[in-house]
Amino acid sequence: MKFGAHMPTGGGIWRALERGIGIGCEVVQLFVKNNRQWFGQPYSPDDLARYANQAAAGKLHTIFGHAGYLINLGAPASPNRDRSVQALIQEIQLATELGLPFLVLHPGAHLGAGEASGLQQIVAGLDDVFRATRASPVRIALENTAGQGTCLGHDIAHLAAIYQRVQHPGRLGLCLDTAHFFEAGHNLRTPRGWQAAIGQVESQIGLREILAFHLNDSKTDLGSRVDRHAGIGQGKIGRSAFRHIVNDPRFATVPGCLETPKSEDLHEDVENLAILRALVSRRGNSTKPPMET
Repeated sequence: MKFGAHMPTGGGIWRALERGIGIGCEVVQLFVKNNRQWFGQPYSPDDLARYANQAAAGKLHTIFGHAGYLINLGAPASPNRDRSVQALIQEIQLATELGLPFLVLHPGAHLGAGEASGLQQIVAGLDDVFRATRASPVRIALENTAGQGTCLGHDIAHLAAIYQRVQHPGRLGLCLDTAHFFEAGHNLRTPRGWQAAIGQVESQIGLREILAFHLNDSKTDLGSRVDRHAGIGQGKIGRSAFRHIVNDPRFATVPGCLETPKSEDLHEDVENLAILRALVSRRGNSTKPPMET
């Protein structure tokens, strides 16, 4: 995998790239606007120019975005559901300006209306968004979830259903989160458990749809359905599990992005990146999946 981390954009969107490069990231994930607000301001010409200069430096393998946390396409009809659609349209427009290949999106929560209704709303919302942004090449990478509350996406079948029903599945992709897998009940501690989780994705959607991984340990137990990230080796998954994850040769060039707790100086990201890189096998030339045990 190509390793990196989610980077803050304080001071300008270009600062996320500067920060990532500064700590040795190969990959940077960023929010295209304030993730706690529905809508953002247009980028200034100066911000776009500085961002373009950083991106053109060629020091990063992949830069991609994460959609804001307020967006919930799975909600029943309501003003917030309407705002979710419009906010995602704007985020795709902003991502297009930045030249990002995809935006990671939590599928949504049904808020008590039931899974079938929630999935129907997500599909309808994505259809509306893709129709409004038909000229954009930016894809939406659906993220698997821990299954907290009424959130959809903890079952890979939810993501597969969205793929099967949207009018433009080519605009979709996947971002798979290790903590969310574990919290949803997949025991990633063993190669067998990792293979079982990835096997569901392969059989129901396809490995070619995986655009990125979120590499996070979990503060909560296996099957907890509670989303709490921890530093690599500081949670319930454990450091050794990430050895078979990062050495899976099928994903040698796929971005692996940290979303682990950090302070302003980013020293935790530096430490976690060092741990991940130390786990990478120097013999990793095989094209076969890791051996099961």
